[in-house]
Amino acid sequence: MDRRAFLLTTAGAALAAPVVARTPEAALQDRLEQLRVEAAIPALGGALVTPDGLAWQGASGLRRADGDTVVTSADRWHLGSNTKAMTAALYARLVEQGRAEWGASVPRLFYDLDLHPGWQNVRIEHLLSHRSGILDSIVMPVWMLIAREDLDVRILRNRLAGDVLGDAPGEVGGFSYSNAGYILAGAAIERITGEPWEDTMRREVFEPLGMASAGFGAPLGDNAWGHQRTTLRPRDPAAPIADNPAALGPAGTVHASLEDYARFLRVFLTGGGGWLSPESLDILTRPAAGPPPAYAAGWGIVASAPWAGSRPAFTHDGSNTMWLARAVVAPGRNAAVICVANAAEPARGAVDALTRALIEHLPVR
Repeated sequence: MDRRAFLLTTAGAALAAPVVARTPEAALQDRLEQLRVEAAIPALGGALVTPDGLAWQGASGLRRADGDTVVTSADRWHLGSNTKAMTAALYARLVEQGRAEWGASVPRLFYDLDLHPGWQNVRIEHLLSHRSGILDSIVMPVWMLIAREDLDVRILRNRLAGDVLGDAPGEVGGFSYSNAGYILAGAAIERITGEPWEDTMRREVFEPLGMASAGFGAPLGDNAWGHQRTTLRPRDPAAPIADNPAALGPAGTVHASLEDYARFLRVFLTGGGGWLSPESLDILTRPAAGPPPAYAAGWGIVASAPWAGSRPAFTHDGSNTMWLARAVVAPGRNAAVICVANAAEPARGAVDALTRALIEHLPVR
């Protein structure tokens, strides 16, 4: 999972694009194909989302670099760290149900563990905004090995919580992108609900939003495959190396079709769409206090950009090193953009260019 998986430092350069006349759908598909061919990647997809649904979606290329089956818009794409915004929204959903609360301290969330006193003033918001003092560089290398053990994911997440919270945190309030922090947030959700994070995600997010294609890990079945980072060798989704360990779920294992991912993004264009309240959306997209970068709960915030309109936009990238996904949500333009590929670093330039093309196609307000 790419710990630099969001557009903050590149928000101005990679996304800045002039607002021009609406591009015909055929021209967008042609541009999609051109970008994929130039990048020499197996498949590339994209979508333009409005409050009413998909204004456009397209896909180009092959499901596997060594095959001849054409990818489709209905294929499921691994979203990597874009899962984080879903985990944060799931917590907001539990708050609205009266089962959780904003401002909950780490000692309260992990009442059953023996915690270092330094966690006393660390709260759920710190975990969701990467400001809890948890350093992936210290925590994740060892725990990634542990996470491959054949144990229940709740046991593995609980082991991580015990190991991390038994020691003092690092700099609380400073920004350090932390997958471990989101795994702990998932472990906190499991304590609240009494069931695996995956089960709660299905019931509280996927089902009410109609995300029938959504699931966890590398998508199986009649679908595109992810590809190894440097050689673009296709990875069998049934193999353990096709994704990060399942225990990392809350930080980045969701997959979905373009249409179903759009259903989640539409929540942020429709005042919650009856699934979350506007007040919850404000909390989820409000940058946390502290030094740069501006980051909220699973979203990097772009405070001002010519293409974003009158309101801040928010964005995130996700990758498990075999797939790449990007979401850009521009409430000031009443639209969102999705870009996906079944390769990672080799696809980044194509995703940047496709993002610009789709931003040019945003509705004029």
